[in-house]
This record gives sequence, C-alpha cells and structure tokens, in this order.
Amino acid sequence: METKPQKMPKVAKVKNKAPAEIQITAEQLLREAKERDLEILPPPPKQKISDPAELADYQLRRRKQFEDNIRKNRTVISNWIKYAHWEESQKEIQRARSIYERALDIDHRNVTIWLKYTEMEMRNRQVNHARNLWDRAVTILPRINQFWYKYTYMEEMLENVAGARAVFERWMEWQPDEQAWQTYINFELRYKEIDRAREIYERFVITHPEVKHWIKYARFEENHGFINSARQIFERAVHFYGDDHLDEKLYIAFARFEENQKEHDRARIIYKYALDHMPKEQAKELYKAYTIHEKKYGDRSGIEDVIVSKRKFQYEQEILENPTNYDAWFDYLRLVEGEGDVEITRETYERAIANVPPTKNKQYWRRYIYLWINYALFEELDAIDYERTRQVYKACLDLLPHKVFTFSKIWLLFAQFEIRQKDIKAARKILGTAIGKCPRDKLFRGYIDIEIQLREFDRCRILYGKFLEFGAENCVTWMKFAELETLLGDVDRARAIYELAIGQARLDMPELLWKAYIDFEISQEEPDNARQLYERLLERTSHVKVWLSYAKFELNNQIEDNLNIALARRVYERANDSLKNYGEKESRVLLLENWRDFENSHGTDSTKEKVESKMPKRIKKRQKVVDEEGAEQGWEEIFDYIFPEDEAGKPNLKFLAAAKNWKKQKETEADE
Repeated sequence: METKPQKMPKVAKVKNKAPAEIQITAEQLLREAKERDLEILPPPPKQKISDPAELADYQLRRRKQFEDNIRKNRTVISNWIKYAHWEESQKEIQRARSIYERALDIDHRNVTIWLKYTEMEMRNRQVNHARNLWDRAVTILPRINQFWYKYTYMEEMLENVAGARAVFERWMEWQPDEQAWQTYINFELRYKEIDRAREIYERFVITHPEVKHWIKYARFEENHGFINSARQIFERAVHFYGDDHLDEKLYIAFARFEENQKEHDRARIIYKYALDHMPKEQAKELYKAYTIHEKKYGDRSGIEDVIVSKRKFQYEQEILENPTNYDAWFDYLRLVEGEGDVEITRETYERAIANVPPTKNKQYWRRYIYLWINYALFEELDAIDYERTRQVYKACLDLLPHKVFTFSKIWLLFAQFEIRQKDIKAARKILGTAIGKCPRDKLFRGYIDIEIQLREFDRCRILYGKFLEFGAENCVTWMKFAELETLLGDVDRARAIYELAIGQARLDMPELLWKAYIDFEISQEEPDNARQLYERLLERTSHVKVWLSYAKFELNNQIEDNLNIALARRVYERANDSLKNYGEKESRVLLLENWRDFENSHGTDSTKEKVESKMPKRIKKRQKVVDEEGAEQGWEEIFDYIFPEDEAGKPNLKFLAAAKNWKKQKETEADE
C-alpha cells in the first residue's frame, strides 16, 4: 500500500513583542477623548433680520423649537422658563404670561416658576400683575417664606407701608418661624412704630415661648429706655416658666439686666433664687455668673457663700455619679455642718446613710460606718438632741449584720454615750448584748476598761472570766487579768492566774506570757520562784534567748560572795552543752559571743581562755541550689562554723588523707 506523506504541523509565527517606537499612555488617551468632547463647534452664522417677514419667520421657527422641546417632556421646567424668557426678550409679555400660566398648570407648587413669573412682571413694571401673582402664590403656598419676604419687600419698595403691614399680618396668621417675626418687628422699627413692635413681640413670645425670645423682648424694651417694662417682661417670663421649666439663661440675663441698672441686691436675689430652685446639674453657667458678680460687687461673706455653693455643686455631682463615694459625702457633710443649719445637715446625713454598701464585706463598710458615727456625734454635740442620738445608734446597730461581722466601735460609743447621760445600767445592758451577740476582743477590753474606771473590780473579774472562756489562747488577756490582781494587791490570785495561763494547751504568744510571769516574780522579790520558772521553761524549750535571759537574771540577782557570777557562768555552760546537743550553730555562736562578753567583764584569765577555746572558725562553703521541684539551679556560697569542741573527738582528717596518698604512691611504684 502507498502511504501518504504526512503533513508537517504548522508552526505559529512569533509575533513581534518589542515595544513600539511611539508609546501612548492611558493618560494621553483620556486627554484626547476629553478634548474631542470639548471641541467647540463653530458658531452658527449671524442672521440679520431686515424686514417684518423675516422676523415673523424667525419667531415662528423659534417658537416651533420651544414647543417641540415642551412637547417632548412637559415636566422639564427649564424649557418653560427659557421659552418665557425668549418671549420676554421679543417684548411679547402677553405670550410670556401665557407660557408661565401653562407651566403653572403643569406644576403649580414649583417655587422657581412663581419667582421667575413675578420677577418678569416687576422688571416690566407691571405692579398690579406682580401683586396679584404674589397674592396667588402666598395663598397656594403659604409655608414658602421666600414668597412673603419678596412680597413685603416689593410693597415696601413701592412705599406702600400699609400694604406691607397687611401682608405681614396675613403672614403672621400662619405662625411662621422666629425670623419672620423678627423681620416684621424690624419693619415697624424702621418706621419708628415702637408700640406696634411691642404688640408684635407680645404675640411673638406667646407663639414661640422660648427663653431667648423673652430675653430679646426685654432687651428691646431696655434698648429703647423702658426699664420698668423690661423688668416686668423678665418677671413675666419667670412666672410663665414656673419652677418646673427653669432655664439658667433667663436668670443670667435677668441678673445682668439688674446689674446694668446698678441694682446689685436685686441681681444677688435673682441668682440665689435660681440656685435654690434649679437642679444642680443644669446650673453650671449660673454658678459661674454668680461667682463673677460677687467678686465684682460682693463683700467677703457673699464671696464665701458663692464659693460654698460652688463646692456644694461639685460634691453633688460626685455623689450623683457614685452614691457610695463616702469620701465625697464626708466633705459635703463637713461643708453643710459649717453653715449651721441643723435641719439641712440632718437631711444630708439621712441621704448619706441611705447609701448602704451593696455587699456584706466588712472592707466596704469601714468608711460607711463613720457616717453613722459622725451623725450620732452631730446629734449629741451640735444639735444637742440626746433622744435622737440614741435612735441613731440603735438604727445603726439594727442595720449591721452581726452574724457576719460587727463594729465594736459602735457598741462602745453607744455605751459611752449612755454613761455621759449618767445611765450606767443602760451602758452595761448595751455591752452585755454586744458580748452575747458578737463577742470580740475589743468589746471585752472596752467593757473591762469601763468597769475599771467605775471601780467595779468584781465585775472586772467576771468579765475576765468570760473573756478567757471566749479566747483562752489569748496571752494578753491572761497578762492583763494578772496585772489587775497585782494592782489590787492579791498576789496569790495573780500567781494562780499565771499558773493557769502557762498550763493552757494552746497559746498565741507563750514567750510573752512566760516573760510576764517571770517579771512578776522578780517584782515580788521571789528570785527562787523566778529561777524555778526558768527551769520549767527550759524543760519546754531550749531557745538561746531563754538561756541568755536566765544568765542575765542570775547576774543581776545580787548574792553574797559574788555567787551570782558563778551561777551565771553555770547557766552559760549548761546552755552551751544543750545547744551542742541540738546542733544549732547560729544559736551557739550567739551564746558564745555573749558568754565571751560576760567573761571579759566579770571573768578571770583562765575563764576567758576557756571561752576563747570554744569560739568557732568561720569558713566559706559551696552548696547546690535546688528549687521546689528538685531541679538543680546552680551553686551558692554559704558560711559555716566549725567548733573546736566538735572536732576534738574526731580523727585527724588531714593525716588520714596523707596516708592514703602515700599508700597509693607505693602501689604505683610496685606496678612499675
């Protein structure tokens, strides 16, 4: 078979991708397109009209163009206006009127048509036509103020004052905005009609009862010299708004008016009245104006009153933002108390204590409770109302959640108040109730102090007994109880109390108790008892401070033949042996240093050498630092002590190390 030759596949020619010689940017393309849009067409040839026939032909063609444009879209008002302007330029006023009327039939609410129509009539001095058009316009569209402005302006320019006034009256019946009323007033003032302007103001402030309009009315009267009328207008405005709609701008304007008339007392009364009746947050500018007035014309007391009022306003703002800001309440109450008005101060205290902390956490009540304390002290000392003071204390105690927490200060202050009223029975009842409801250390101590002052020592013993039942681990209570018995001269009872105290299984500060017991025996000149106490204490603890105190006691205890020095030295020896057994190196060092000082003062050469031989050597060592998880953190340097007494019983370590090295050296030589 013959095989057809296979055609070779066509290879696409690679286009020339090199850049063109002349580059055209996008900016250039856009600029050329814009220039083509803005190409100015050559103006049409000017046509000279030389006879009526050509004029009629030209007018016919133009009218046909305008009518075609209107026919295409009747709602495009610009076509109607251009058509009417052209007719006006051809002195065809009647035709222009016809076009405007046709346009009004299409859209009678279009303001532009009415304005262009009336302007055409006024340009052509067709006054009656213009007046009729304005009348139609304000009848159809009475809320378009521009029609009224132009209508009244036209009448005024024609010197038809009565007509302009009639137009204004028609306009005012629609109760327009304030600018329209002001325009009417200015119109009357131009013709010196003060009474008419006053009547318009009367209607104006009733139609638009705003503060600034009343102020304008009063200033109008003031500027024309009617001072009494201006004052009456301000007074009417104050009565008009009443106490429910007070505005600081009105009172500031009223006060400044009186200030301009040199009536500073009147101005001051106005400021004070406004500040008393207006909410504080709405009177910032009023306070500022009052302050400036008083600085200019007031005396020292007046200025202080202003400053106090301003400070009150600041505190009111802080309290309004955060009613539980008790520091602001304290400052505010201090300011109010300084004014000396008992009722206002009492009312302020009632407002303050009404802001109870929202949580039963004592931390948040610590500042609040002082409001009650200050309130009670105010009633007692300033108001001198003792029954009300008693009620304040009772209300405070009823408010406190005694099962959660209490304030001992309140109970004690209440009891002290009753004592000042010479009612001891009531004071005891109060403190007894306190101990029964919420026993606290401070309550017991306060109650006991009161009974001590009253010299009721049997009651003190009973209270101490209850106090120790409440907290037997309190060493201070035991010490105070024993101290009381000591002062009363009952030494045996005091000693029994100390014995009971040290026999307790749990004590919060036993070292203080033992020290107090020992000092008691020393004060009673019973050194044997004190020595026995030291021995009993050393059976319980071997603390170095106890040994040092014991040695100091023996040294200070004067005995014949200097026996006290020997006893003190014996205590030091026993202490050294005891601490050596416990292995407390720091304590031993402290003991030996004190022993050395003792021997330097009272010892002989032999005793000094003996102590010096016991003094340790201070060496520096390194040890590993291990964290809580047991990981090594590195090494640190510490100081350690080596006592000669401890090393005396051990073999010589250096000698053993040298022998070991000699043996190792001999073995090496034998191997070689």
